[in-house]
Amino acid sequence: LLEKFLQDGQKTIIFSQFVSLLDLLQVPIDEKEWKCLRYDGSMSADARNAAIVKFTENPHYNIMLISLKAGNAGLNLVAASRVIILDPFWNPFIEMQAVDRAYRIGQQRPVEVHRILIEKTVEDRIIELQERKRKMVESALDEGASKSLGRLDVQQLAFLFGVNT
Repeated sequence: LLEKFLQDGQKTIIFSQFVSLLDLLQVPIDEKEWKCLRYDGSMSADARNAAIVKFTENPHYNIMLISLKAGNAGLNLVAASRVIILDPFWNPFIEMQAVDRAYRIGQQRPVEVHRILIEKTVEDRIIELQERKRKMVESALDEGASKSLGRLDVQQLAFLFGVNT
């Protein structure tokens, strides 16, 4: 994917919830001598800001590796039009917030999101859990909620509204 995106001249954000996975990915990127930046919680605020500025303004830096938790709030990365999620996060809304970094006001290109998944692993179950959570929230917030809420059991409703059963 990265080779194709770089050939197309597209900037790419790669998210992982595991900084160690980003470390592993950095090895082949460095071997290919691709210009790459990092954004994770171990960096100072100044270093993170400098990485964002360089990614946004320097056409030679087309890859940014971001830890999912560090990159889920307050970033504007419309310089990127490609997003890769290396591993799914159990909470779909954290993942959605991270992906939204490329969908901010000012985005000039269509954004593509790619998820790297391995079948029949815990990742499959995480995606299933994400879908259940998404459906539960959509059901509760839907105008026709009274009909669809009947399909949720007591425990699910209690969890949704923070009530201990």
